[in-house]
Amino acid sequence: MVESLSERVARSITPQLIEDFRRDGAVCVRQIFTVDEIEGLRAGIDRNIAEPSPRAKVASRPDDPGWFFEDFCNWSEIDAYRRFIFDSAAPAVAAALTGSQTVRLYHDHLLVKEPNTRQRTPWHQDQPYYNISGSDNVSMWIPVDPVAHASRLEFVAGSHLGPWLMPRTFMDHQAKWFPEGSLADLPDIEANRDAFPIIGWALEPGDMVCFNMLTLHASGGVSGSTRRRAFSIRFIGDDVRHAPRQWRTSPDFPGLAGTLPAGAQMDHPLFPVVWTNAAGNP
Repeated sequence: MVESLSERVARSITPQLIEDFRRDGAVCVRQIFTVDEIEGLRAGIDRNIAEPSPRAKVASRPDDPGWFFEDFCNWSEIDAYRRFIFDSAAPAVAAALTGSQTVRLYHDHLLVKEPNTRQRTPWHQDQPYYNISGSDNVSMWIPVDPVAHASRLEFVAGSHLGPWLMPRTFMDHQAKWFPEGSLADLPDIEANRDAFPIIGWALEPGDMVCFNMLTLHASGGVSGSTRRRAFSIRFIGDDVRHAPRQWRTSPDFPGLAGTLPAGAQMDHPLFPVVWTNAAGNP
């Protein structure tokens, strides 16, 4: 018998999983998406790769034998993304994990590492790159290809409860979002991995990883025979507020600071409501 969306959410998002998310800042949710949902998302990703937006960038170095491609904020232009974001189990999962009465989309983010990409994604927190404050948030990292152990996302469990750390550019390590010295620098996790509670999961299509935007995370490259296409959805909940920055955020929302005051709720068409407790959602 085919599970309904609400049955899938109830099966997957148990009280223990919610407790794990709040303690560790990252959890794996197995087989929450159907084959058809993943196939539709895959088609949207392939269209995005073929028709990148002006926000797209290549995040690997010119001498990398592979290719690391990213694009942002395409939900309003790619129907497959919009259907997945609004109609899949993702919004209900975000509500359950954050305990929020209202969930908004913050943005979508495509990450593609083609075969033999050596570029690592270095250890970092996401939220310091953004223009928001608040802890009711969740990032969902959803692969449409199998993700081997060596290519998985890794997290430092519990790091979302600690301080904000200095965001830097991935290529040249420049501090562009906060003044140099205003936040502590990240520890050298790779040089001393045994000193940190690192967690992570190999994944299959239909699985996803959910994590708080302050959880330290990183990932490796991919092997010569592996392609890793992943779609990330960032959701925000009840306590999230606008926090304009002096520098361009990643992603940028041009003109937003002129229409949404600092400290305001994210009540803006760029951030549509995807789930409310009063709407009869699962």
